Amino acid sequence: MEVINALGRRKRAIARIYVSEGTGKITINKIDIAQYFPSSILQYVVKQPLNTLSVAEKYDIKVNTYGGGFTGQSQAVRLAIARALVKINPEDKPALRAEGFMT
Repeated sequence: MEVINALGRRKRAIARIYVSEGTGKITINKIDIAQYFPSSILQYVVKQPLNTLSVAEKYDIKVNTYGGGFTGQSQAVRLAIARALVKINPEDKPALRAEGFMT
């Protein structure tokens, strides 16, 4: 699988992600997700699309995000991850849309 990229925006926050096959590691601005988003709620928001499709341990995700606050950034990352998962498998779009991750 080649690297899939996607863009997500929420309020003033912008997130560009790069998804590749891997072990489930998520890095945001070259920092581990647990350090960038110390709140478990924001970590949960970011991982929601992966957990919905049960692919959390299947992909490594690198994120570049800027603008806005932490909540807006986490929701922008969530949208970008959902868009990338649809690029990988278009059949997943109805499930992600039903959960409210796709616009």
